[in-house]
Amino acid sequence: MTSRREPRLADAAEIAAEHGLTSARISQFYTERTENTAGKAFPEPVDKRGRARLWDHAEVTEWFAHRAPTRLAEHAPPSLPPGTLLNAAEASRYLGYKNRNQVTTFVRDRPGYFPEPDVVEEKGTAENPYRRQLWKVETLQAWMATRPGRGRRAGTKEVPPLPDVPVDGDPDELLGASQAAALLGYKTIGSFSSSLSQGNLPLLQTTDGSAENAGRQNGRRRWTRRRILQQAAQRSKR
Repeated sequence: MTSRREPRLADAAEIAAEHGLTSARISQFYTERTENTAGKAFPEPVDKRGRARLWDHAEVTEWFAHRAPTRLAEHAPPSLPPGTLLNAAEASRYLGYKNRNQVTTFVRDRPGYFPEPDVVEEKGTAENPYRRQLWKVETLQAWMATRPGRGRRAGTKEVPPLPDVPVDGDPDELLGASQAAALLGYKTIGSFSSSLSQGNLPLLQTTDGSAENAGRQNGRRRWTRRRILQQAAQRSKR
């Protein structure tokens, strides 16, 4: 006699990160499930973690596979030479996002999800420096072709694995988002960032420091291992 498979469960933040959406959009799919155009209603949640709904990951994946094309999928970007450089706001418009800050948000909050800029220009003055990031059109086109939510296929870039982080290290060591995500049990940095932005990790709303003199990581948030493990313990009780 074979045992029944235990479904993999995922909350709105994890589903959103996997498909390049927001948690609010996933919740909207559920609350408007009788009105959507996917051919069948968005799946019912099968459990809860605290106040967060949990869905069978396989059922949600199947729903997305049959979902009608989204506005972004139907967006036709303007014709530009492949080597044309676009700043973050221009790249957002090129990709079809209504929010001109969308690319900036991806880069800041979801490391590894969006491609690194092709050119970084140091601007401003010594007293007030800033960096301007630029992407080539060909880089944006390549990302569009494999953007999460369009379906897995040959050539799709895999999400970088999270690091192996020991729980018994120095409790005062400052750790970054990818290390925090690993200690908290998230599968990807995207699902961690989305859950953090949703307020699901209250102990991490306060940071213990930031990265300095670390190139592109400069200014990124850091937490002590102690704080992260306290949040992990709190999360496991939900």
